[in-house]
Amino acid sequence: MSTGDITRVPNPRVPAKSSVAVYRLPGGGGFLWGVATSPDRTQDIRVQTLGALGVIDGYLKDAGLDRTRIVKAEIVVTDHDNKPAFDEAWATWMPANHGPVRSFVQSVMPEGDLIEIIITAAL
Repeated sequence: MSTGDITRVPNPRVPAKSSVAVYRLPGGGGFLWGVATSPDRTQDIRVQTLGALGVIDGYLKDAGLDRTRIVKAEIVVTDHDNKPAFDEAWATWMPANHGPVRSFVQSVMPEGDLIEIIITAAL
């Protein structure tokens, strides 16, 4: 759904929220925000991380962007002890020298979800 300077991609499971929002600044540029969980919630943290990152890749591709345009990532997990496995998966996915500002927090999440990744990317 687009309202001129803002485009939203509704979450297919919860239409009252968006999976992606894009804001285009007057004169050019702007930001993309996206949130992703793994399509397969039966796997371990490493596989769920790669699944969520794959969803993020789709958002970026649809906007004509790549991973180097991510400026911020917020990582939410159910168990902070999974950070080493997350870091390993992230390191295989993120191009060297293009890592964004990143936070990593633990939270209660729906059954089966081990990770949620929220990104901000520059257009």
